[in-house]
Amino acid sequence: MARDAPSIDAYGGGGFRLSGERHEGSLLILADEARTWSVGSLAELTPESLQPVLAAGRAEVEFLLLGVGARNAQPPRPVREALQRAGIGLEFMDTPAAARLYNVLTAEGRRLAAALIAV
Repeated sequence: MARDAPSIDAYGGGGFRLSGERHEGSLLILADEARTWSVGSLAELTPESLQPVLAAGRAEVEFLLLGVGARNAQPPRPVREALQRAGIGLEFMDTPAAARLYNVLTAEGRRLAAALIAV
C-alpha cells in the first residue's frame, strides 16, 4: 500500500509545519493522517488521550513514537501499561528528536503512530 505520510518540516513556537502547512499545538499522526491532539504536557498524557492509537491496535501500529516535550522524561505508568496491553511498542524522547526521527521512520515504511507534544 502506498504511503502518504505528512513530513514534519519544522517544529517550535507551539506547533509544527507539516508538508508546508502550519499546525498549532500538539499533533497525533495515525494512519498517515495528522490531527490536532489536546495534550499540552506530559502531565496531561493519559491512556484516554491515546485512545485512537490503542483502538488501531498492533495490526495498524507497530509502535508509538512519543515526543514528550522539550526534555525527555518517562511517560506515566498507566500509559506505558495500556500500550503494552495493546501490543504496541513505545519509543519516547524529547519532541525535537521525535520530530526528526519520524521522517526517517516513515521513509523506511514503518507502521508507526506519532504523538508529539508541541514545544
